[in-house]
Amino acid sequence: MDLAAVRTFVAAADAGQFQEAAAELAVTQQAVSKRIAALERDLGVRLFTRTPRGAELTIDGQAFLPHARELLRAAGRAVASVRPGSRPLRVDVITSRGAPSGLMRDFHRAHPEIELDVVMLFDIGAAVAAIRSGAIDASFRAVAAPGRPLPEDVESVRVLDEPLQLLTGPAHALASARSVTVAQLAGHRIWMPGIVPGTEWAAYYDDLVAGFGLTIEATGPNFGSDALLDTVADTPALATFMGGQTRLVWPADHGLRRIPVTDPTPVYPHSLLWHRDNPHPALPTLRGHLAAAAADHGAAGTWVPDWTIPR
Repeated sequence: MDLAAVRTFVAAADAGQFQEAAAELAVTQQAVSKRIAALERDLGVRLFTRTPRGAELTIDGQAFLPHARELLRAAGRAVASVRPGSRPLRVDVITSRGAPSGLMRDFHRAHPEIELDVVMLFDIGAAVAAIRSGAIDASFRAVAAPGRPLPEDVESVRVLDEPLQLLTGPAHALASARSVTVAQLAGHRIWMPGIVPGTEWAAYYDDLVAGFGLTIEATGPNFGSDALLDTVADTPALATFMGGQTRLVWPADHGLRRIPVTDPTPVYPHSLLWHRDNPHPALPTLRGHLAAAAADHGAAGTWVPDWTIPR
């Protein structure tokens, strides 16, 4: 149904005259007549009866009028739902417990007036496709993962270098250490069942293993972080890596240790991705907030893969 014709019908019904409706809509009276006639053909009924004083609604016109008003209200709501600034800023944080989720919580505390819609997309390919289609406004990723250069219309900026920590149970050989060097980890079994081939974090840990001769095992089903913590707590031969800003909670009797890794400190490079033509007015605010909070990248004594974009 032609919304312009419906809008013309409502204007004519309210004015009681085609001439006044034409003036209100800034069109000619002939255009009003043509639109009404077209709408009557579509509906198969007459909507107006011409009178010496103008135009009066027929019984069918009276029945149609409230529905026509609702059609126009619905159309207005549909347009408003996609107008920049009228919908929440939609951001992918990958997982609820990771550093990007913490960054968005900080942003929300700093800007509570900005409505947010936080989503979690697993794959970087899906995230980039969602950015390009407009399904999301931004995503946190490590870029540029090997073999996956960003499209030219997707921008990125590095916002956080997150230090890795070693997580051990109380009986692990390194549990009492205040810190460990990367060289000290050689020969120890590091278990990370959440590593999935083809992801950017898999590429990151592949380079870490190759660069320092570490042993990272990704065997076994991934039952989630709680099961990982249970296993590490009960198995003296196993440890795992976790980000320094990853939020995890475990029972006190697990006795787990979070140990800083040094010489060098491996850091996971989080970048914010967005479409260069994204018009959402809150996106620059998010970028500015992250830029203000970001520390210098490439600090002395840290390590990132060679493929990480240094910006």
